[in-house]
Amino acid sequence: APRGTADHLPEEQKYWRYIESKAVEVAGLFGYGRIDTPAFEDSNLFIRSVGEGTDIVEKEMYTFEDRGGDSVTLRPEGTAPVCRAYLEHGMHNLPQPVRMYYFCPVFRYERPQAGRFRQHHQFGVEALGDADPSVDAEVIEVAWELMGRLGLRDVQLLVNSIGDSECRPVYIERLRDYYSGHHDRLCDDCKDRLGRNPLRLLDCKVETCHALGDEAPQSTDYLCDDCREHWGKLSGYLDAMALPYVVDHRLVRGLDYYTRTVFEIQPLDVGGQSTIVGGGRYDGLITELGGRPTPGIGFATGIERLALNLKRGDVPVPDEPSPRYLVANVGENARTAALELAVRLRRTGVGAILSSGTRGLRGQMRQANALNIPYALILGDDEIEKGEVVVRDMAASTQESRPLADFLAETGLN
Repeated sequence: APRGTADHLPEEQKYWRYIESKAVEVAGLFGYGRIDTPAFEDSNLFIRSVGEGTDIVEKEMYTFEDRGGDSVTLRPEGTAPVCRAYLEHGMHNLPQPVRMYYFCPVFRYERPQAGRFRQHHQFGVEALGDADPSVDAEVIEVAWELMGRLGLRDVQLLVNSIGDSECRPVYIERLRDYYSGHHDRLCDDCKDRLGRNPLRLLDCKVETCHALGDEAPQSTDYLCDDCREHWGKLSGYLDAMALPYVVDHRLVRGLDYYTRTVFEIQPLDVGGQSTIVGGGRYDGLITELGGRPTPGIGFATGIERLALNLKRGDVPVPDEPSPRYLVANVGENARTAALELAVRLRRTGVGAILSSGTRGLRGQMRQANALNIPYALILGDDEIEKGEVVVRDMAASTQESRPLADFLAETGLN
């Protein structure tokens, strides 16, 4: 497989189905409907929305020219395509906010590490068309509720406000002034960020840069009146909802379109990659895409990273449905009878497989054990002649002969 990709084998699928089922359950609880967008888009969609000076656009996007000469990009994140669809399909005419969720593969060329792949998969929600901070609180609650229903308990909710286009430029200049005074202590990446994206200096994990963040100016001290009011109302709503949030003044998001509210959910034990959920408000994004001013807020969470945290936390995850019966056969005439019985079981919703190959009975029983099938149904020439079936309990290593008609009646197949 290409570097930074992974095969998700059958034994891993229970985590994926579990995550997807809980995500759909929570989305439905809050009134979000599913949307699916293409795996690739016009490259300008991401250049305009994500930001031309961001690492994603400059270093991580899979961009290529198609056979028609158009520049297209594999989706590096899920929000911009949803906003493009909102515009293209006139969703501003629907009751606002429009609540949508998605599952999608995401493609970024970056250094692979635990829980991070060049192709990974996300679940995300977006609420478009309402600027009220109660919508921010709702979206944050969706994320928190999902963590609870998944069984991820040892997590923390971090929240911050980074202002908007009116007040953030002042804050960015204060950041630039502060970090310029410590230029010699910055890592090479942060020296580059200082000129083009100073906000990102706050979440640098290099020790010297991280230490500088302790004394850096805080965004909430530079909010304009509107942003300060929004932040105050959001804090009040979160308090009223009894959500256990922590204000993290270092918290910023890596994409240019974020405004005001930003939030993350992280495990308390932050070994490896820490962020499980990342999101925030993006009130100017649809304007950047050519639409009229339309507020929005959302979040995304990586399926691979959720699965990793479920395993780390030993969260019990239900196994995938598996066959209840293996239908074994002994004798020349039994194969067809066993096939017919397996078909009857499956057609009424009872899981069953026909033992494969020409194994003897002992080999067929080993097959049932290897597949973790709880019961074997054994048909031989004698059973067919008597109208019986041998039912073997694989865990107890016991078996009994039963009239086939009685077995079918109890199984609902008569």
